[in-house]
Amino acid sequence: MASNVNPTVRRRRLGQELRRLRELKGMTAEEVAERLLVSQSKISRLENGRRSISPRDVRDLCGVYEVEDQRMVDGLMEMAKASRQQGWWHAFGDIPYSVYIGLETDAESLRVYEPQIVTGLLQTPTYAEAIVRGGSPESSDAEIEKRVQVRLRRQERINADKDPLRLWVVLDEASLRRVVGDNNVMREQLEHLNEMAQLPHITVQILPFDVGAHSGLAGQYAILEFADAADSSVVYIEGVTSDLYLEKAPDVQKYSLMYEHLRAQALNPEQSRQIIADIAKEYARGSGLD
Repeated sequence: MASNVNPTVRRRRLGQELRRLRELKGMTAEEVAERLLVSQSKISRLENGRRSISPRDVRDLCGVYEVEDQRMVDGLMEMAKASRQQGWWHAFGDIPYSVYIGLETDAESLRVYEPQIVTGLLQTPTYAEAIVRGGSPESSDAEIEKRVQVRLRRQERINADKDPLRLWVVLDEASLRRVVGDNNVMREQLEHLNEMAQLPHITVQILPFDVGAHSGLAGQYAILEFADAADSSVVYIEGVTSDLYLEKAPDVQKYSLMYEHLRAQALNPEQSRQIIADIAKEYARGSGLD
């Protein structure tokens, strides 16, 4: 494994290999769990990369699957050791969506639909703070600051000089109209959004109110794609107490098709930049700057 691959991706690749070995053996996750005297959910979490896996877990699973090639067993155990290393986000303590951050850090491209707010990778510091504070009123100032700093650190992927994350964002018009913070915060945010939208690796489209019903009414989601063919695409749906990760091909295809419909219904990039600029001017007038 390459040393620059982050631990989330290591766990995911290792889990895929363990699933492949189980399927070659013709066993179900339930049967494996019974053999090892563990829960079926543990086997599922190990295979989907959501849980840290120890070299001992790998050794035990390889024993159940009767893997005779010791070099393969040793290689998988080394992958398990590497997967227990920490990514940059662990320095910030307990982050609820750390699995997503690990995937985003390694993704080659990201497609996002946001119905309510400007997506995190394109937020200004003041807008991000207002979002976090409003969404978590019970959090301390220190916790809010930590979450904002994590969000800003994530933005390094789209600001990188080499191989930046390719980002395509469809925003509902509501995300531009919802006043987060105050008029000055919104003006600054929309001006920043338009500036970022002019970068060659970033595309922003606005879905106007007059579109009516559309395929994104169920809510926010993101589709992550990776350069390595071994890493399947992932649909990420953020929840309040838990998040959902969809990796099965039919699920990814369904969400990808929904996204194509959204892109087709949304304003084109040039029209989108114009409506963003127009609404930014409205906020400027509202704050007495125009």
